Amino acid sequence: MPHDPVASPSGSTPAELGRAVAEQVARVIVGKADQTRLITVALLADGHVLLDDVPGVAKTLLVRTFSAALGLSYSRVQCTADLLPADVTGSTIFDQARNEFEFRPGPLFANIVLADEINRATPRTQSAFLEAMEERGVTVDGTTHPLPRPFMVLATQNPVELKGTFPLPEAQLDRFLLRLRMGYPSSEDETLMLARFRTGDPLAEVRAVAVADALPAARAEVRAVHVADDIASYVVALTRATRETPLLKLGASPRASLALQHAAQAAAALAGRDYVTPDDVQDLIAPVLAHRLLLARDAVIDRRDPDDVLREVVATVPVPAEAREDDPVAT
Repeated sequence: MPHDPVASPSGSTPAELGRAVAEQVARVIVGKADQTRLITVALLADGHVLLDDVPGVAKTLLVRTFSAALGLSYSRVQCTADLLPADVTGSTIFDQARNEFEFRPGPLFANIVLADEINRATPRTQSAFLEAMEERGVTVDGTTHPLPRPFMVLATQNPVELKGTFPLPEAQLDRFLLRLRMGYPSSEDETLMLARFRTGDPLAEVRAVAVADALPAARAEVRAVHVADDIASYVVALTRATRETPLLKLGASPRASLALQHAAQAAAALAGRDYVTPDDVQDLIAPVLAHRLLLARDAVIDRRDPDDVLREVVATVPVPAEAREDDPVAT
């Protein structure tokens, strides 16, 4: 039988934390339970998220609400063509009163950083996020300054606005654990949204259900989630399939294999399990892998969509049985 989830010192399991966060976010954001769950997956897996969709679909509001529900510090960087790296990381200035140089932290020094319209920043400024996202620190004037933990970048980009944008390089896209799309709400959800915001601001009613100090224990539980050998082989087979198909010029990297495994562990923990199933992996294939791929020339000419190509490639990979006799969590 599966092992019982081990409670964290805060008294809540990742599943309980996920439900509490979802309840708070649902007070403000209508009809985006899956996006909320996936951002929570990224948080527990210590990853970053790219929100890729048209303007006005509550990308920024979702980030603000998520941060408020967790009681985490939040900052926003509005990316524009004239934004400089120092505007993001901070800079060293001379303090005349103390007669010495002092580092003034930039907006990156927060638990959750919203990089709004990140593809409007120049490549030089975009690169300021790379070290922070990978190393959890920024180097200014030869000195590396650690960022607060937890640290999570949630970046938005509006794909329909092509003028004045600088596409994110592959190396930076690979730093994002997940890419999500918000989508337009249903008619019922949009009507409910109008009623909810008619007389007040629901965001003001959101209460924090966790603190930053509780997250290391929750993340430790996630990393302890069991991944059977056949599940690990399935993850590797999926990423290798994207490298071998002629439909793709660039397939998923080994970092993507790690990302898919860690995200599947977080998804299993949120579901109240301490073992990963094939369904956990399949549910995350598109959010984890699609943005890391580059279409081959023939696929571009045929106007193929990366998500469609990925689904076609994934369909060729055999799915392992959900339980094996030699799996210690199976009976």
